[in-house]
Amino acid sequence: MKKVLFMLLTLAPMAAFAQKFGHVNSQEIIQAMPEFTKARTEIEALTKTYEADLKTMQDELQKKAEAYEKEQSTLPANIKERREKELQDMYQKIQQTYQDNQQALAKEQSEKMQAIQTKVLDAIKQVGQAGGFVYIMDNAGGIPYISSTLSTDVTSQVKTKLGLK
Repeated sequence: MKKVLFMLLTLAPMAAFAQKFGHVNSQEIIQAMPEFTKARTEIEALTKTYEADLKTMQDELQKKAEAYEKEQSTLPANIKERREKELQDMYQKIQQTYQDNQQALAKEQSEKMQAIQTKVLDAIKQVGQAGGFVYIMDNAGGIPYISSTLSTDVTSQVKTKLGLK
């Protein structure tokens, strides 16, 4: 009887430490989401629009620069200065537009991805709570090793929670 009691007392703390750990691949989940595909398509369309606008501005600058080169020798000094300033201003405007476009694209992408990531994190939390997991690690973060015997892959459960295949 003492041996059984001793065994129970010895094993009881070990049972209390039996905890569930999980891991998930958030990148796989995000890429499977229709919201991600839609966001990527919208960002690509916006990029093309910005590129077309810049191309138009560059073409206009090119034409004006070529016209200036042709008639430069026949122009009075004050008109030369004005045209050179105009070309310089156009060039600076193109540079500023490029920077503004890059910032707008980054902001748009960040906003779209934030909403998607929040949705995925909420689903991971729900799966973790429902499954009684102590924690769920994300392999997309570059974790070098996760034991498949001690940790459960919950990627498919999160996909199911989000209504993905």
